[in-house]
Amino acid sequence: MKKDNMYSWITKTRNFIGGECPHRCIYCYVNTLKLRKLPEIQKRYTGELFLIDKELSKREGKGKTIFVQDCGDLFAEAVLTKWIVKVLEHCRDYPENQYLFQTKNPKRFNDFINKFPKGSILATTIESNENYPGLSGAPSQKERSKAMCELKCFPKMISVEPVLDFNLDSFVEMIRKINPKFVSIGADSKGNHLTEPDSAKLRVFINELKKFTEVRIKNNLKRLLNGM
Repeated sequence: MKKDNMYSWITKTRNFIGGECPHRCIYCYVNTLKLRKLPEIQKRYTGELFLIDKELSKREGKGKTIFVQDCGDLFAEAVLTKWIVKVLEHCRDYPENQYLFQTKNPKRFNDFINKFPKGSILATTIESNENYPGLSGAPSQKERSKAMCELKCFPKMISVEPVLDFNLDSFVEMIRKINPKFVSIGADSKGNHLTEPDSAKLRVFINELKKFTEVRIKNNLKRLLNGM
């Protein structure tokens, strides 16, 4: 993964589920890798979902911040419960790491709330508070927001990436209600011709978020912020 597409604070990524992500987001960077006809990527992330058993035998060490399943969605409805349990148990075997679990189906977090490793961050993506038909097959931004508001355990993170045009006041309030530990904001870096906010609106959005949470700006946002 290119630096602009990864959180700078992540030290390692781990993927345990293969097959095509059921959400099929049009901006997914895995799609770009497939278009480049990389054999290993095409084989691993095409077709029906499956558990990559050999990944569960690898050691995770300690002192790392690990993004679990960055190439897909571990908590998509189509992912079998027994697979999720195996992945979480594996992570729990290495408790001296911090783990990021990010999904576009956060209502499923509660089904496993007692199985997450102690050092977990639970996250979802909310690109906007406006609906953009055809963007993704994932639950709506409203559904994701509601699920994250109901989540009371573990630090929470919101990823606003790729940031899409939004209603400023409503979007700020949506995120405020979730009460995230921090918000990460990034832009589309694959030329998908998405509807994006202008620089002035984006700057105000960032400043409003900073009044109640930490904001982490990704390198790829500079295109929209004109080099801020």
